[in-house]
Amino acid sequence: MPNELQLAFNEIAELRSLQQEVVLDALQSALVSAYRRDANASAAQAIEARIDPATGRARIFVEKEVTDDVKIPGTEVSLEKARFYNPEAQLGDTVMVQVEGTTKKFGRIAAQTAKQVILQKIREAERNSLYEEYISREGEIITGTVQSMNSSVVTLSLGRAEAILPRAQQIPGERYRQHEKVRVYVMEVKRTNKGPQIVCSRSHRNMLRRLLEIEVPEIYNGQIEIRSIAREAGYRSKVAVAALQEGIDPVGACVGMRGMRIQNIVKELHDERIDVIEWGNDPKDFITKALSPARVTGVYLEDDIHTGRTAIVIVPEDQLSLAIGREGQNARLAAKLTGWRIDIKSVVETVQSALDNLDMPPLSDLVETHPVMIVDVQRIMDKKSAGMTVMPEEYTTLNKFADLIERKLHSQREQARLSRNEQLVAVKSTLPAELFEVPLTALPLSEDILQALQPLGNVGAVMLATLVDEDSLYRLVAKLPDNPMFQIQSALDVLMESGIDFAELVEPTEVPIEAAPIVNVVEPIVVQSAPAAVEPAEDEELVLDAFGGVVKPEPVVVAPSVPEIEAILEIPADGWVEAVADDDEDDEDGGKRDKKKGRQKRRQLIFDEESGEVVSKRKHKTNRKRGHGWDDDF
Repeated sequence: MPNELQLAFNEIAELRSLQQEVVLDALQSALVSAYRRDANASAAQAIEARIDPATGRARIFVEKEVTDDVKIPGTEVSLEKARFYNPEAQLGDTVMVQVEGTTKKFGRIAAQTAKQVILQKIREAERNSLYEEYISREGEIITGTVQSMNSSVVTLSLGRAEAILPRAQQIPGERYRQHEKVRVYVMEVKRTNKGPQIVCSRSHRNMLRRLLEIEVPEIYNGQIEIRSIAREAGYRSKVAVAALQEGIDPVGACVGMRGMRIQNIVKELHDERIDVIEWGNDPKDFITKALSPARVTGVYLEDDIHTGRTAIVIVPEDQLSLAIGREGQNARLAAKLTGWRIDIKSVVETVQSALDNLDMPPLSDLVETHPVMIVDVQRIMDKKSAGMTVMPEEYTTLNKFADLIERKLHSQREQARLSRNEQLVAVKSTLPAELFEVPLTALPLSEDILQALQPLGNVGAVMLATLVDEDSLYRLVAKLPDNPMFQIQSALDVLMESGIDFAELVEPTEVPIEAAPIVNVVEPIVVQSAPAAVEPAEDEELVLDAFGGVVKPEPVVVAPSVPEIEAILEIPADGWVEAVADDDEDDEDGGKRDKKKGRQKRRQLIFDEESGEVVSKRKHKTNRKRGHGWDDDF
């Protein structure tokens, strides 16, 4: 028949959902604390408590020293008694000796201490058990009961634990009632002294992902993959899906027969509109689908290292408001879904802007190449401005003309980008190749400046940016104090004038034999027309460009002559390049640039006949009382 201790032991383990070993350890720790309190034992004295779960017998063992004459029974034991517990005990040894009848002699203080220790150990074990249970469920959907509500948070009961639903994670316009069952997404689980703090969300985009996995078996089984989600909780969401198995319609599987599957999710998310779009490798087609239900006339992509990826979208005039959406919601979600910045224009707006600028290049060429189309388009625009009915075939003519205009403007921007890339190649060829492998830590700069320059990646990219595009470099450090541009230029001067071998500054990299290192490579800028001085290189290496991206191997460029460099970089006839920022130019924060901080040093690119390379020459102001006002310093 089980004893009282065994019954209480099993009841605690079952009620608290704890393992029996945890409860047993708590009871043993409580007996040790009670004995120390009752016997006033030292903390240095080893004490053990052992409980037999089958019989409920508790025994306490205390460390004592073996002596001939026992003067202090609490810390000393005779040799005869010591050998009862350890047959090999000798005088001067320490052995663990059982204390007889200790638990029966415990007083009220010792019993109270044992009770507190048991409760503390059990609470701590319960908190750890709850944390381990819910940390494994982080990122999943759970069901909770609304327990209490206030203006900032909703408290949910999960049974043995509680969760909070902050106001920022609630769906706008959704109301909760007490004792209502709510499905939430476990966003974060924190360990605190009062137990795990479980933070839930209903507005997180992964909430929609998990609901789709629950409602659509093809997604749960891996036959359909969710590529991206753009969500504005309570209003509208866009989901891009792709089929991983042939013969499966990803959009149809997510919508379900008669929209049953998607309607269940819509009801769960407080009537939130959900657009399911098929993901595609072609960015133009993907952007066109992302802007649905609006009809798109044309998409023109531009991938620039400064402005990023931009898509110019032309839509019919009656589809403009639908493509933009209420307060720009449709265009905003499409941009988040595709990862492209989307600029939407109507056909009429594009045509009218082109007609007003036909006298300016590159549109001026259209007057000679498409005179008939221009006259016809002008007639249609006059007819439209007069309020007359425009026929469908006339709208088709406007669409063709708008497409011609955008292609012309896109070609001009592409040529400007290629020209600038040629300039970068020409200047980059004059710098030592080892400089693009030197880490930024080689520059004597503060931690804040080095952190801001991390997108550039290496010293060579910083040097290239100072020579070719100081504006992009200024944008990285514009918010830092104490004129960071001057500090960067001074640090580069110190490094270049030190005469150190750049190969010594390159950090060695260990490449594993089993696999090559993984490098995130962005799409390089393809130069369609290169200078005559460009020759293909046999051994190419991967370097970082001046704007934070990793560029594929570029052709090795033979150092051009001085007239060729002056033509590429557009250097004035006097040979000096003015690199002073406009004092009245607005910075990113809307304020005026400080004239003193914005003033940059003047530079000159000259050809060094001894080294056969183009070097940067700087001017420093000296005493004006001399015969000349400037000193030359390389």
